[in-house]
Amino acid sequence: MLFGRKKRKPIVIPSKKVAQWKYTTCNYCSTGCSIEIGLNEQNKIVTTRGHAGADVNRGKLCIKGILEHELFESPGRGTEPLIRDKHFEDFEPTSWDHALDTTATKIKEIQAKYGRDSFAIVSSGQLLTEEFYTLGKLARGVIGTNNYDGNTTLCMASAVSGYKRSFGADGPPGCYDDFEHTHCLMAFGSNLPEQHPIIYWRLKEALEKRHFPLIVVDPRVTMLAQFADIHLPITPGTDCVLINAMLHVIINEGLQDQAYIDAHTQGFEAVKALVQDYDPKQAQHICGIDEDTIRNVARIYAKAPAAMSIWTMGINQSTHGSDGVANINNLNMITGNIGKPGGTSLSITGQCNAMGTREWSSCSGLPGYRYLENEADRNEIADFWGIDPEFFPKKRGLAETDIFPAIETGEIKGLWIVATNPMTSMPNTARIRKALEKLDFLVIQDVYRDVETNQYSHVYLPASVWAEKEGTHTNTERRVNLICNVLPPFKNSKPDFWIFNQLAKRFDNGQMIHFPETPEGAFEEMKHLSKGKLSHGGPRHLDISGMTYQKIEAARGIQWPFREQDEGLKGTARLYSDGLFPTASGKANLLPISFYNNNEQPCDEYPFWLNSGRVVEHFHTRTRTGKIGNCNKFSPTAYMEMNPDAAKELGVEHQSYVRLTSRRGDAVVMVQLTHRVPRNMVFIPFHYHDCVNRLTLGLLDPYSRQPAFKQCSTRIEPIDQDEAARINVERRAF
Repeated sequence: MLFGRKKRKPIVIPSKKVAQWKYTTCNYCSTGCSIEIGLNEQNKIVTTRGHAGADVNRGKLCIKGILEHELFESPGRGTEPLIRDKHFEDFEPTSWDHALDTTATKIKEIQAKYGRDSFAIVSSGQLLTEEFYTLGKLARGVIGTNNYDGNTTLCMASAVSGYKRSFGADGPPGCYDDFEHTHCLMAFGSNLPEQHPIIYWRLKEALEKRHFPLIVVDPRVTMLAQFADIHLPITPGTDCVLINAMLHVIINEGLQDQAYIDAHTQGFEAVKALVQDYDPKQAQHICGIDEDTIRNVARIYAKAPAAMSIWTMGINQSTHGSDGVANINNLNMITGNIGKPGGTSLSITGQCNAMGTREWSSCSGLPGYRYLENEADRNEIADFWGIDPEFFPKKRGLAETDIFPAIETGEIKGLWIVATNPMTSMPNTARIRKALEKLDFLVIQDVYRDVETNQYSHVYLPASVWAEKEGTHTNTERRVNLICNVLPPFKNSKPDFWIFNQLAKRFDNGQMIHFPETPEGAFEEMKHLSKGKLSHGGPRHLDISGMTYQKIEAARGIQWPFREQDEGLKGTARLYSDGLFPTASGKANLLPISFYNNNEQPCDEYPFWLNSGRVVEHFHTRTRTGKIGNCNKFSPTAYMEMNPDAAKELGVEHQSYVRLTSRRGDAVVMVQLTHRVPRNMVFIPFHYHDCVNRLTLGLLDPYSRQPAFKQCSTRIEPIDQDEAARINVERRAF
């Protein structure tokens, strides 16, 4: 008898009656899980499962992947193009031809009146790589605006910048297999169990087979921190101080790998001199980690036969994000942990195809990690596309975080937003709202009509979702995997690839440049552009010339580089194993990183740090997971983690509502009392509209232009509970 019941109801898993399974790749985070979608005899999708033969996930999926098949008919999907003259008017349905004609005409009018760069484009990390390549061709070669960027500036720009500064090129040098070989892992601001559950499973499996020290650097007691051997609850934004203090210990105690440093790096003496100013005795008072612990962790890391570092947004989303990445690279190079099994600096990418946008979208340059600043690169792409190289700008334009201030100043008059939702994702929401209201013309291209930013659009283009399309993704470990077309587009929505191709035809340069009719045709162009050598004579690392769709599916994903002469189905697991780097000298750069504290700090008026992050059941701005019941039910409303001792002092009760206030705005949240956060900090998941980003400061990293989402100060105020409940219900509605 169970709780007084005489008849137990057994758990029953209903039969799905799957008639066929179709292969694809998950479209949520950057892990890159291989998925099979089950269709019944009526060709309806009924279930999803992980592919047991895929090296990445080996049959496993997280809750989002398990329920991903519910996206195809989830509420709020766009069914037809919409148009209106003013953003406060009602939409009218229209044809695709009229919507695209209007869009092209408005772009031309704005550019003719205000200049080519007065129209801007902001894309996503959620498109397929062939779509990124096509959009880049359209933006750079046809429309010709230099103000074109992706929302990966909000998540991965600091990793990109740090890799370029240290190694001479973007591209994570390690892979998931490094978990199997490392003897020490240090995680900076990364909560794998909730951010990337399948990567965490890979780590957990490796730890069960062969235990090694797990060190977690995070101001919050995350789930990963709970499993760690050593948790370093660092003062927010001071990672560079901690790493410099570790380098001080390693170098002064002679624990560095001097042979590796001499053979493969440059700049060691400058780093050695700088870190003398970061003795752990002084550093402990800045970073909040005591002197003995800093020394202990430094010795563990340096003495390990192989040691690796991973990080996510806790490093990237900071005014010191790029410096933090460069300093992690310093730590690994000084200990000889680059390019070998178990030794790496591995950024854990955020979005499913943020790597694809870094590689092929032309946001920060030209396809295949080419630079607008490099004349040879401009000439090569112009020749391949068949346009005058003078059409290209000679340096990169504005990043996404600079585009919105440029709307305020009148520099930008029109904007096209593709598969991203800045009304929820950008810091300082009130400022973004005001900027969008000021635009002469705004186009929103998205799967969902009810995405919050669509409130301010003049044209809405309904896009197809995920496996209604065909193409590839690149995951965290540089593994290219295939998304197969499982279903036709929903109602009158269209694949993003089709939309870009059709819009290109409405411009003069679009008649000159060849736009392949199929994603596979675009992939063949990308393969061609991935071949060759860099300016200093070394081969391009981003070489996918040996891949085909057939090989990718057969291998369940192939890591680049994979050159046309390579045999078999396995790509290259690690970069820089030969000790050669894509710099002019062939050596990696050790960079002296000085710490400067320009973040907002807790004070008498605003006494709490505000931290933010992801929860496992949601993804980004909830445009998808908020529509799936078995995801949304676990976290249906905005909430805030608060320390019980701090709550007692303020008279705040568990599951009551409070108003959280910063110098920029306020947010109403439900309180969850927990000792996961210290007394002077609160934590809010970043997924909710009109919530955490009403408060955030969003100062920018000087190298990457990425916002500091995680370092600002707030205060807690009481609020009428009935009014707060009303606001809560209102904001939960889609």
